[in-house]
Amino acid sequence: MALIKLKRGFDINLKGKITDDNVVDSRASDTYAVVPDDFTGIIPRMEKKEGEKVAAGEPLYHDKGDEKIKVTSPVSGTVKQVVRGDRRKIMAVVIEPDNEARSVTFDTRENPKALLLESGLWPMLRQRPYDIVPSSSARPRDIFITAFDSAPLAPSLKKILGDDVKFLSKAVEVLSTMTDGKVYLGCSPNDPITDTGAETNTFSGPHPAGNAGVQIANVKPVNKGEVVWTLDVVTAARIGKLFETGKMDYSTVVAVNGPGVDQPSYMKATMGCKLSSLLDGRLSDSGKELRIISGNVLTGVRESIEGYLHAPYRHVTVINEINKKDEFMGWASLSPKKYSIYHVFTSGIFGRHKEVDLDAKLNGGERAIVLSGEYDNMLPMDIYAEFLIKAIIAFDIDKMEQLGIYEIAPEDFALAEYADTSKLELQRIVRDGLDKMRAEMC
Repeated sequence: MALIKLKRGFDINLKGKITDDNVVDSRASDTYAVVPDDFTGIIPRMEKKEGEKVAAGEPLYHDKGDEKIKVTSPVSGTVKQVVRGDRRKIMAVVIEPDNEARSVTFDTRENPKALLLESGLWPMLRQRPYDIVPSSSARPRDIFITAFDSAPLAPSLKKILGDDVKFLSKAVEVLSTMTDGKVYLGCSPNDPITDTGAETNTFSGPHPAGNAGVQIANVKPVNKGEVVWTLDVVTAARIGKLFETGKMDYSTVVAVNGPGVDQPSYMKATMGCKLSSLLDGRLSDSGKELRIISGNVLTGVRESIEGYLHAPYRHVTVINEINKKDEFMGWASLSPKKYSIYHVFTSGIFGRHKEVDLDAKLNGGERAIVLSGEYDNMLPMDIYAEFLIKAIIAFDIDKMEQLGIYEIAPEDFALAEYADTSKLELQRIVRDGLDKMRAEMC
């Protein structure tokens, strides 16, 4: 087990940590939803119509460009609504559950790839380059499993796994048949996972040490023409469980936390559940407007309480929209409570690592990029991040390739976006760049 020490990055010590490791049951959700945008690279074509019955594990839709890739229903019930947006884009498929608990039993004697495609587990994989769901014909150079999440208030993946950790060795065995290279497992020194059959590396250091892209870059970087797959350890355990039992397990443990939650805790739920089933009775009654995020504060999706739990189905964060609308002297304040990751305020010298109650306020507007090295300080990868962002904005394909476009995903720039004094939407820029690059090269 190799130890890789990372120095660049930053841990945001956000208020609202879970202090009780007990897992409580969530309230039953009256509807569930699958959101196609969670599976980047798939253009959905419906297999079920509104009003039709569906069993858990039965396909809801397949990829328009690759019919073998299917997305399945997490519950048994009726397709209540296919929510469409501009140009009839499918925004969500809403399922109303029934009491029949019907589920598909899969034949585990099938070819491993065919079973992953049929069961709906395939869309939970990601490939580099482009950070998309892999093609059904792809064969990766290597496969990387991330066993910890270093994002602010992120749950312990080992806690979410629970007893399902026993299925990891089966998952590694299955995944090993799908690559000519190795299956790598990236662990935290605080939560090691052993005896899985994968080549294990431990990563110590601040966020984004838990990101798949950072782990790949520090173990075996992706070069032009190469393809690698990534997945988290929870998805890997689901793969192992599927091959052991023949059933897809759509249950999950969700961390519900943040400054806007009165009782941060782990909750047992089902994929795609309504957020109200997790948050009712748990939101702060301080009178402040709250922002509900399906995911973590850096990469999650903003939702209403009537929204749904997005992929990867394990984290809901609630923060204050604005703590103080009018603040004396604003950015020029000398208050020791003013927070900064830089040495701009007194808190930047003495209190950068104290627990803080941050809100969603931007504190400024978009400005020109200043080449100060702040992106590089937040990204422990061997790339020139600021020059890469400029190349993406200019869509200079040659420079994008030279500067490492094939190695990155939007989440790798989430921390840099938080620290960016230019207030640029770096994740959106990277996503647009990857999509344009894919359209140009594929």
